[in-house]
Amino acid sequence: MKLDSIQISQFRNLTDVDLSPSPSLNLVYGDNGSGKSSILEAIHFLGFGRSFRTSKPKHVIQEGKSEFSVFAKCSSESLDGEERQSRRLGIGRNAKEEFTCSIDGERSNRIADLVSLLPVQIFTPQSIDYMIGSPSARRKFLDWGLFHVEHSFADLSKSYQRLLKQRNALLKKLFRESKIVGTKSSEVKAQIDYWDTQYALLGEQINAKRISYANDINKEFSEVITHFLPEFSFQISYYTGWDSAHSLKAQLDSKFEQDLKFGNSSCGPHKADLRIKTHEGVPAFEVLSRGQLRMLVAALQIAQTRILNAHSDNSGVFLLDDIGAELDDNHRQIFISHLMKTNTQVFITAIEKGQFSLSAEAYNKKMFHVKHGHVIEE
Repeated sequence: MKLDSIQISQFRNLTDVDLSPSPSLNLVYGDNGSGKSSILEAIHFLGFGRSFRTSKPKHVIQEGKSEFSVFAKCSSESLDGEERQSRRLGIGRNAKEEFTCSIDGERSNRIADLVSLLPVQIFTPQSIDYMIGSPSARRKFLDWGLFHVEHSFADLSKSYQRLLKQRNALLKKLFRESKIVGTKSSEVKAQIDYWDTQYALLGEQINAKRISYANDINKEFSEVITHFLPEFSFQISYYTGWDSAHSLKAQLDSKFEQDLKFGNSSCGPHKADLRIKTHEGVPAFEVLSRGQLRMLVAALQIAQTRILNAHSDNSGVFLLDDIGAELDDNHRQIFISHLMKTNTQVFITAIEKGQFSLSAEAYNKKMFHVKHGHVIEE
């Protein structure tokens, strides 16, 4: 799904913006504070239901206004190129943190219904958190891809998270009761066995899907990374979140006393990680510079884009914020060149036109100049 038109209202310093972007490449430039990153942020709301710059949606509402809105007309082609589908998407939030979203004029109470239609990826200065941040960032990376290529994954993940909360609450309850009543450990264990069986079943299903997807990522990444960091060789491995030599149920049994004591589940897919090491077995973040880590993350995102293109007609949107600050000229060329080889709609921001040094693959592009919250197509 690509954006044919975008209307942004009362969003930061963007009062009323109406864009008709290129289905291929869109270059947005302007001074710091002009509003160019806010355009990407508004698109990000359509793809995630949230900002990539703040955890408080009310902070993006224009000063003196009570709400913001973002609407878009989108279209996509089937994998065989014969059928074209059009959708109308919208999202808004007010100062009370209440949201509204609509699909083809009909309201939806589920953000997931909206964001499933528009896969959005973003590359920002914070993107290296995939490498230097906690495992949760890498799990989100994997799960974003699965959400868009495996239709059953969203419900499966939601069911697991709900059961995880229930299990942790039950562990705390049983621990308190065992201290008060003096219940034997075996009797306490019997009360949680049913939940553990269901928990393990869902966990193993999530694990199987993640392993398959991680293998796909590894295959694409291995080809892409040779263009981004040819001087290194990397290995990607997926850690399940428990000792994979045993079933999750067996691990839950062996960790029961520990889980009961601390009141949380110590093993399961919520503890999983995607680990990237050099050929010598050293974690990538320990040997690469920040610039090299950016290129590694870029290669991962290109790999994910390739998988999305291969398995879905939802080709999606890629947002690249402040390209001049994050990548040198050579690496900008490599990154954009690979993006242009996918069927992805790209939006890139920079302070100056000169930072848009583009390769020969940059076709059908549009240029937008943002100044004091106003956007002019050039």
